[in-house]
Amino acid sequence: MQAKQRILLVEDEEHLLEAIKLNLELEGYRVTTATDGKKALKIFKEERFNLVVLDVMIPEIDGFQVAETIRLQNTEVPIMFLTAKNSSEDRITGLKKGADDYLVKPFNLEELILRVGNLIRRGLKADDLKEFNSYTIGEKTIYFNSYELHHADGSITSLTKKETMLLKLLIERKNEAVSREQILETVWNYDVYPSTRTIDNFILTFRKYFEPDQKHPVFFHSIRGVGYKFTDTPTV
Repeated sequence: MQAKQRILLVEDEEHLLEAIKLNLELEGYRVTTATDGKKALKIFKEERFNLVVLDVMIPEIDGFQVAETIRLQNTEVPIMFLTAKNSSEDRITGLKKGADDYLVKPFNLEELILRVGNLIRRGLKADDLKEFNSYTIGEKTIYFNSYELHHADGSITSLTKKETMLLKLLIERKNEAVSREQILETVWNYDVYPSTRTIDNFILTFRKYFEPDQKHPVFFHSIRGVGYKFTDTPTV
């Protein structure tokens, strides 16, 4: 039997906490709850979770500080803010603190369940990077488990989680066109914060890393009107 995915739910409104907990458990998740930030951090240190669902306005330590502290300990676990703080400044603050998603109260329960499922699947895909240990492009090697790019001269470039996820997606689909929509779904989830220009910038970064001539790429190709393609063996 597959192990249940574990969620840490942090919410100080008791009725809402119980309602969300019940519905997540009905979806097959194992839910641990906390009603203040101090308790949430204590639980997070003691247990392993696949997702943290976090209110902002909670006692002891607010949700933004909780997220920031979690990110110092763990850069992998997805974090979703579930809060009544709905200004664009609040959303930006939440994302800067390390959140992967931001859902405003009042919310649609079905939407919450869908977002939770998407974030957990993304987290599991990120865990799969550890099984796909390394890949060499030209004279440079990507180490997926440590998020590093090792150059021929021995120098090392640190990769972000999203850079690593996007590289893995393109490499797994090598010689195939991968649409922008699929990239956004896989790397950024359905709730798209970045623009497609963000993906373009990632590809430009990859070309700086790997291409002998950035103006004439042989590894990372733009497919007009579709997306991008990684070619395993460069054409001469």
